[in-house]
Order: sequence, then C-alpha cells, then structure tokens
Amino acid sequence: MRKIAVLDQNTIDKIAAGEVVERPSSVVKELVENAIDAGATAITVEITDGGKKLIRITDNGSGMEAEQVPLAFLRHATSKIEKVEDLVHIASLGFRGEALSSIAAVAQVELITKTPSAISGTRYVIEGGQEQSLEEMGAPEGTTFLIRNLFYNTPARSKFLKSDTTEAGYINTLMEQLALSHPEISFKYIQNRQVKLSSSGNYSVKDVIYSVYGRDIARALLEVSYENDFMKIEGFVGKPEISRGNRTFENYYINGRYVKNKIITKAIEDGYKGFVMQHKFPFVSLRIEMDGNDLDVNVHPAKREVRFARETEVYTAIYETVRKAVTHRELIPQVSVGKETPVSRAEQVKPGNVPEPFEVKRRQEMYGSRPAAVSSYNSTPAVAAASTAFSQKAAEDSVRESSFYNSKPFTKEEEEMFSGTLKEKNICENTATPNTQNSQDNSKQPESPDTIPEVSDTKPESPVPTEQPKQLELFEERLLAPESRSRHKLIGQLFDTYWLVQFEDNFYIIDQHAAHEKVYYERFVKLFKSQQIRSQYLSPPLIVSLSLEEESLLKANENYFRDFGFEIEPFGGREYSISAVPSLLLGMTEEEVFLEMLDHLGADGTKDAFELFTARLATMACKAAVKGNHAMSPQEADKLIDELLTLENPYNCPHGRPTIISMTKTEIEKKFKRIV
Repeated sequence: MRKIAVLDQNTIDKIAAGEVVERPSSVVKELVENAIDAGATAITVEITDGGKKLIRITDNGSGMEAEQVPLAFLRHATSKIEKVEDLVHIASLGFRGEALSSIAAVAQVELITKTPSAISGTRYVIEGGQEQSLEEMGAPEGTTFLIRNLFYNTPARSKFLKSDTTEAGYINTLMEQLALSHPEISFKYIQNRQVKLSSSGNYSVKDVIYSVYGRDIARALLEVSYENDFMKIEGFVGKPEISRGNRTFENYYINGRYVKNKIITKAIEDGYKGFVMQHKFPFVSLRIEMDGNDLDVNVHPAKREVRFARETEVYTAIYETVRKAVTHRELIPQVSVGKETPVSRAEQVKPGNVPEPFEVKRRQEMYGSRPAAVSSYNSTPAVAAASTAFSQKAAEDSVRESSFYNSKPFTKEEEEMFSGTLKEKNICENTATPNTQNSQDNSKQPESPDTIPEVSDTKPESPVPTEQPKQLELFEERLLAPESRSRHKLIGQLFDTYWLVQFEDNFYIIDQHAAHEKVYYERFVKLFKSQQIRSQYLSPPLIVSLSLEEESLLKANENYFRDFGFEIEPFGGREYSISAVPSLLLGMTEEEVFLEMLDHLGADGTKDAFELFTARLATMACKAAVKGNHAMSPQEADKLIDELLTLENPYNCPHGRPTIISMTKTEIEKKFKRIV
C-alpha cells in the first residue's frame, strides 16, 4: 500500500498551472488583467507562433518595486486582497495570486518593471519556477512581461495545444473582448509583427465595436441603459437583422470582467423572442455593474463564471432592458435591389503606426493628454461625470484607431526599441514583406461609425457604393403608426402572396401569410391568457413513474400543478396517479403536458406555463392564417394592415420571419441610373 506524502513545490506549481494556464490565451488573459489592475491606460500584446514561442505584454501601469518582484511569483501572493472579507468587495480582475507562479512554472519568464518614483527599473528572470537573475536596469515606467517557450518543461501539455493559427485565434478573440470591456484603455495587439487590433482608449464603446465588428454591425446598434437599486446596465443591443447562427456575438461584462452565465444568456434570448428566427442569436454588448455583496466571482479557476445572490432580479433586469430596446420601434428590414458592392477589410481600415505604452510623447501627439484610466465599476459619480465629459471630447478630437488586418510590419525604430529583449533569432526569419504604401495613407484617420465614408483612395470619381441593408429607426416616420395610416397607398398584390404599399419615399412589401399568422397568434395568446383554467377528469387515472429529482420537484411545486388544473396523488413507491389534467391541452397528451412542465421547472425554475404552449399556439396560427398563392381583396388587405397596427411586434411572425420589408425610392432610382 502506497504511503501518503506531501508533494514538492515544483509538482504543486505544475498542478496549479494546469488549472490556470490552459493555453497561450490563458497567459495573455492573466497578465493583461494584472496590467488593468495596475491602472494602465495603454497595453500592448505581441505574440509569435500562436503565443507558443513568445508573448510580450507591455503596459504603462504603476509597475512593481524591486523588493516586491520576487514575492509576486510566490503562490497566493497578491496585492489585491489581504483578508477573507475583501472577497466580498472585489474591485480588481485578479485576486488569487496564482497566475504568475503558475506561468513561471511552465515557461521562461522575463520581467522588466519600473515605478514612477524609481530612478531605475528592475529585470527579473525566472524559468520553470527557478529564479535565474534579479538586476537593476534602465526601463520606462510600467511593466513588460516576456513569456518564452510555453510548456517547454511539460511536453505532455504542449502536445495538446492546437495549431499556431488556432491558438492565435483564441488570443485575438480575447483581445477583442478586453477592448470591448475596457474602452477607456488603449489596446494594441500584434501577431507575427502585424498589428491586428488597435483601440484609442477614448471611452467610446461604439468606436471599439466598429473596430472589432465593422461598420455594418456598428450601424445596426440600439443603445440601452437601465439602473435599479443593486445593478446598472449600459451598452448596445443589435437590431434583429444582424443575428447570427451561434452565440459568439452575445457579449456581456460584469464589473469589467468578461464572463459567461446561463441566466444572462437566457434573459437576452428571451428578450429577443419573436424578433429573431429560430436557431438565430442576437448581437449584444452589455456592461453590467454590481455590488460585490450580490456577486460571487470566486467560482471558476480562470474566473470565467459568476454566481448571483438575486438571480431572478438579474434575469428580470436584463430581460426588460433588451425587450424595451427592441419593442415599440419600426424594425422593418430595408433591402436593396441586386447584389451588394462588397467593402473589403483593406478598404475599411488603414494601417497606422501605433505607439507603445511607454512612448508618452507620441501618445500625446496622437491621442492628446488623457486622464488615468478609471474602472467604471469602481468610480465615484464625480469621476464618472469626468469620464463622460472626456469621452465626448475624445470622440471629437482624438484620432480613432481601427483593427488592422492588412497592416505594416514593424518600423525600423520599433525594431531597435526592443533590441536585446524582444528580438530572437527565429523571429527574424518570419519578418513580413515590407509594405510600400505611401506614408500619407498611414496618417489618414478612419471615420467614426456614425459617419461612414465612401472609399475613395485613388479614384475619387468612382460611383457611390450600394447602401447596406438597415432597419428603419424610431425617429423616422413609421409605416405602422396610427397617424400614418391615412397616407398608405395600397398598390396591389404580387404573386397572390405579397401586398405592395407606398408610404412617403419608401416602398413596402407585406407577406400576407406571415402578417396574418402574427395577427392570429396574438389573438390565440390573448385568449389563452384570459381563459380560466378548468380541470378535466381522467378515467382511469394516469400513472407516471418519476426519478428522485423529478419527485422532489413535484413535491416542491404541488401548488403550481394544482393551480394549473392537475390533481396528483402518490400511488406507491415513486409512482404517482394523475386523476385530473387541464382542459387546455392544445393537441398534447396528458402525460406530455405534465412531463414538459416538470422538465421546465428542472431546467430553469420558471413557473410560466405559457412558454410550454408558445410553439403550439404558433402552429395553430400558421394553420389558421391565409396561405400564399391566395388572392385577397384590397379591403381584406386594408383590414390586415389595420390589425397589424394593434400588435406589440408586428414586424415578425411567431417563428421570427419578417412580415414586412422595405425599399427606398433612392435605391430604386440608383438601379435605373437616375442617381449615379
């Protein structure tokens, strides 16, 4: 029998590294969060070979004092908290003190740091958890980490890494999220000597969204704001037209931390129900601020998950914020005739010579003087007001930087800047082909998302690009507003399916089946909610067998089932007798209704039985509605439009398809070359 033994420190560090350092992106995440906690206003991240060979992170934060540097690499050594009570009010992104020791255990780490008050800086080298050198050297204010040869001493870990391109993609996604969650910080991301992402740190979230996702997304945003006694929500939600086939665009940040949470995800998607098609997911970018008493961030080793003390209230707040943004707006998709003229990434953005964090003079010339970055979730009202004022000024005065997907390699000055610490022999072999673009192009300023330019680098006489599809806004005259009804001009029916309507300078096409289906659906929903629930007795009673989990759910929610029309009694063991069921089965079997309600309680705890029947009501509406290829009279079409005016969401059928699309007079005139 093997005896119990205490593990040595080296083994302990490598086990801990397995939890914290999963891949190169984990290293970048931990070190960038440390830089943010150090008050940095500018952060540069550079990687080579997907981060496996080299990761460089430079910031202009507060730095570390020389005697503190070795302590930082000890396990559970941190400046973020001192006692257990501090965990309740965590305002920093990091707090465990595990990151540096875990990274140093599996990589070759070089640290260069200097505090503002120090005359010289400190250089510290640690490899595989063993200290190699600690010396004084000249350095700019802030901190630079050089992480070389990740997992060099644990080949079993390195063989599970993916290709360089895939690992670089993880870091790229991480940098986008960090830029979106901290618009007050200027980020620069370099991959194999190509600048891939750059943000100016001008406090504008919309500018960062434009840089990361492009102008089509930035055009289709709806600003949201919500506040109650324990949380504050700000940010943007996308119009239904920019929904995607996965949840990649559902981004939310709690106290500046990018996390994933099932409650928030459900609240967002429930808020969009009826506005996006099935299996489509919306675009959101929400910044949520909460007090530490209502939030537990000490759940996941990599801090990717959080728990809420008031889950129901969090769900309600986010649901109402999203729902309010997309309802009571004219969300009719505007389409163009023919094929869109694509605008390439190269045309959308221009390469720029972005300064490093320690290049104070160049940063001031490019961005102007800026106040120190203040974390929005830890700021006073006075600081918040100052931040808002600065944001407005920065939006007008500062040079906006965009993500650079076809950028220049390093300049000669930048090469010399890191001579001896950054350059390695193998890096020189991968130098990108020099870009011969005129230096004047580098100084051109990308336009803001609010004023998107036509691309005209060398051909100013080129035709104007075709307008991208968009949705009509609330402040424009609305087709489905009661005051606009008298000005509708019904032109006629097309293909016995679509009705054509002219209103002002817009041309509308209404799908009669989708529109009629939505009218019927709203009728059925109203009838379902207003009807009194009645029981229907079964003879003989229905016997069901339940698992232990289902049995406990049933016992905890006996009143819920009773109120909905069920009469349930124990029948011995884990079997139960159902002698009465609700009369509103809507084509479902008795057992199916009962088990679906039970599953619904187990999945998310909600007791809204209406959600169980939405799909059934939608199917009933679809079958009852007038079909395509069916001739309708103008009077019937007028009546259908009148009924659409009364609906909360007349723009989508119950399955999320649009009921109406529009086209502008300008778009049609372009196709006939009346406008060139």
